[in-house]
Amino acid sequence: MKVVGRKCLEGFKTRHADVRSQADAWLSEAMSAKWEKPQDIKEKYADVSFLSNDRVIFNLKGNSYRLLVKISYKSQIVRVLKVGTHAQYSKWKL
Repeated sequence: MKVVGRKCLEGFKTRHADVRSQADAWLSEAMSAKWEKPQDIKEKYADVSFLSNDRVIFNLKGNSYRLLVKISYKSQIVRVLKVGTHAQYSKWKL
């Protein structure tokens, strides 16, 4: 997959160093993945949440952080939309 919006993720890692290794691992896995359908993601990430319009929420560092992405399965593109703490996530308008 091609990951777009890495700058957003990089900025977050700078502000929250405790999630850096998990975010880097997710990014590496996403870039090497070939997700063709939601089930492909679910097989690797059991606690992932799927929203409308091909949006997906990943948990980072257990339940401490959330990563919201939009996936184009056909184009093989993952767009990082938001990343935040659990408290920030609870205020997002999804």
